[in-house]
Amino acid sequence: MNDAVVTEREIVVAMRDVERHYLMGDTVVRALDGISFQIERGSYWAIMGPSGSGKSTLLNLLGCLDRPTRGAYLLGGEDVSRLSDDALSDVRSKKLGFVFQSFQLIQQLSILENTEVPLFYQGVAPAISRERARQALTRVGLGDRVSHRPNELSGGQQQRAAVARALVNQPIVLLADEPTGNLDSKTAREILDLFDELHAQGSTIILVTHDPGVANRAEWVLRVLDGKVDRVERGGRARPVAGATA
Repeated sequence: MNDAVVTEREIVVAMRDVERHYLMGDTVVRALDGISFQIERGSYWAIMGPSGSGKSTLLNLLGCLDRPTRGAYLLGGEDVSRLSDDALSDVRSKKLGFVFQSFQLIQQLSILENTEVPLFYQGVAPAISRERARQALTRVGLGDRVSHRPNELSGGQQQRAAVARALVNQPIVLLADEPTGNLDSKTAREILDLFDELHAQGSTIILVTHDPGVANRAEWVLRVLDGKVDRVERGGRARPVAGATA
């Protein structure tokens, strides 16, 4: 497979012949088997694949929750493949934003306090943290709900709060794992509209989904099969780009 290469913008994610093996008894399972691709800053990608294809393992590597057995993973130009646990934690905190299917908000905290959590772990001063959290919530349309707790919000509002939390550390990549999986179709469209807006504002988005309709909202669709990149396709938001191949 040829990398999807765009020469006009900075490459922020690059996988180079990445393998991830697990030992199950005496059997070596190749969850990923020679994955290579790269993603430009400001682009919007969807990752698809059947159960057992390796997409969850790939997401764990992209999110610095795991390390490859072989190969290299460059995030923002830094090879994070062999970093220590503490260093990987620092990368997750400062360079990545996560949006999950189940929101993962802390029920005892307001959504403003939830949004501040990543900054608390970075040691950001409380006044600065509070202001950045307010700005992030306003950006996703929740500026008038900052004092509400998660159980006082609809599912769509909770997912917007989760997106605000993912954005508050100004990540270089926003990772979303089935972000519409717990939402009805109308609310799911609203969340995808929000991702469209974030992409238009310059965010780099990588979204994992099983839904072709969701994937088609992206510029590029990377299909994983049997631990390999099966193919890269243009999504519904793809625009003609000089030098792009798939």
